[in-house]
Amino acid sequence: MKTTGLAKRNWLWSFALIAMMASATGVCADCYGADPSDVLPVWPSDPPKWDAPTEPEADLTKPTDNKIGGKRLMRLGNVSTPEMHVFPAKDTDGNPSKTVIVVCPGGGFSILAWDLEGTEIAEQLVAGGVTSVVLKYRVPTRTMEPKWKPPVQDIQRAIALIRAGKVTGETPDKVGVMGFSAGGQAACRTATITERQYDAIDDADQQIRLPDFACLIYPAWLVKEDSPDELNGIEITEDSPPMFLAHAEDDRLTVMNCVTTFTKLHEAGVPSALHVFTGSGHGFGGRMDGRADDLWPELCLRWLRDENLLKGK
Repeated sequence: MKTTGLAKRNWLWSFALIAMMASATGVCADCYGADPSDVLPVWPSDPPKWDAPTEPEADLTKPTDNKIGGKRLMRLGNVSTPEMHVFPAKDTDGNPSKTVIVVCPGGGFSILAWDLEGTEIAEQLVAGGVTSVVLKYRVPTRTMEPKWKPPVQDIQRAIALIRAGKVTGETPDKVGVMGFSAGGQAACRTATITERQYDAIDDADQQIRLPDFACLIYPAWLVKEDSPDELNGIEITEDSPPMFLAHAEDDRLTVMNCVTTFTKLHEAGVPSALHVFTGSGHGFGGRMDGRADDLWPELCLRWLRDENLLKGK
């Protein structure tokens, strides 16, 4: 009887906290993906050479797939035409957001968790006053070496187009990248690779810059399998952008992906934040179910504000 009462009180507290967080900050507590204002191609014609799928793009979700937050996720597969899905936002003063985040869903470089880690995240960011561009990057690439290269090419090109004012209709002051799982690995590499990974196409590509910040949510395959305190082909320096990292301690894709990345950032003097949640597993996205990991979108927005990444020049 006491256990039931405690569970009930915990559930009521979680519900109240979520409601309070949503009303106070604008983060949507029941978002399941809005429609973008615009959908734009990443490449003017064919993307850089890769092992493109022969099957057409399709939602590969099955009725037997698992549910997250009481709902299945859209598993978008065979993506051969990268697109930018634009979700514009206004800041606290009612002006167009001067910060844009490129959102990269996960999916093991096989599919894209399109709503769970894409459109639903964009809607929450927009509610917090941040313009979001959900990137439909190329998959599958898991059999390629390196498997992250086509996604990173797509991310770099998207950021270049956004900086050039060719995506949102505005020239933003800051452009960041957010990635989940495999998308988190691609986002991390985009935030640490200084060389353009494709041949320049137009004036937008003439100057490639690192994103102004990166948000890595349970990123995959950042550390060496046999030495998780070492990054695997990723170099963090004092010039790396600040990062927000969130992971579950029981994630089957080791929490050391975030812990080691944060440690290297801290050692390099790069201001960053790390949040580790207990019992959340892998792939919780931004759907709220009363667990502590429900708070990461708001923690991320507050971190962006703390680091003055939502303000104009």
